[in-house]
Amino acid sequence: MTLASDRTFPRHSHDQLGIGVMFYGAHRSWSGIGQVEAQAGDTIMVNPGEMHDGMPVGGCVRQWRMVYLDPLLVRRVTAGEDAGEDEIVRPSVCDPTLAALFAQLFACVTAAPPDELLIEESLLRLVMHVLRRHGLRPAPASRTSPLVAKALARLDEDPAAPISLAELVGVSRFQLLRSFAREVGATPHAYLIQRRVRLARQLLAAGQTIVEAAINAGFADQSHMTRAFVRQFGVTPGRYVAATA
Repeated sequence: MTLASDRTFPRHSHDQLGIGVMFYGAHRSWSGIGQVEAQAGDTIMVNPGEMHDGMPVGGCVRQWRMVYLDPLLVRRVTAGEDAGEDEIVRPSVCDPTLAALFAQLFACVTAAPPDELLIEESLLRLVMHVLRRHGLRPAPASRTSPLVAKALARLDEDPAAPISLAELVGVSRFQLLRSFAREVGATPHAYLIQRRVRLARQLLAAGQTIVEAAINAGFADQSHMTRAFVRQFGVTPGRYVAATA
């Protein structure tokens, strides 16, 4: 993905490991370790499932490129290697070698026709460098309370289905709101919307029309999905479909 935008993105997460480079401008984001900033030339990274947001520094347009890697792909690529840990030290690092490795991989995957061997080599070099130089120790056992864990499981099970706070919790709804926001980094509604947007993106990638994806992802209508899609990804569903065609 390549994106240039002055948009502020709400808190959300991705199912994949994201690795990218800032090309110009500056970007500030909230992450699991607090507020961080990325300048032009910095590498930006996000763990699968890590809640984060993003805003331009000074309100100016910033541009970045990203690749999103399925965690199963990362494990397969590094199988049998001394790869280090599975998590990323910081959402933003200044590492010219890593930025160069990313540029090589990005050029490979966007080339036509693709060179499969070169892609494999570039991917391995990038992932190994990330995990060896910027890897964390394995994440500690989840600190999510049983109350929040139950609500998360319900929202993740079927994000397209209608839901109420009463269905998520058997005790105080306000207690759930406070605990969920503190532990997850977003309210139940905000979390549900970003899960629906991710589901809609999957449906669009699978060939469904924008109207079909909106309905099947649980949105009231196409315009509701479009607004949420743009807030999270910075592009309209139509542009996303055109880019992935």
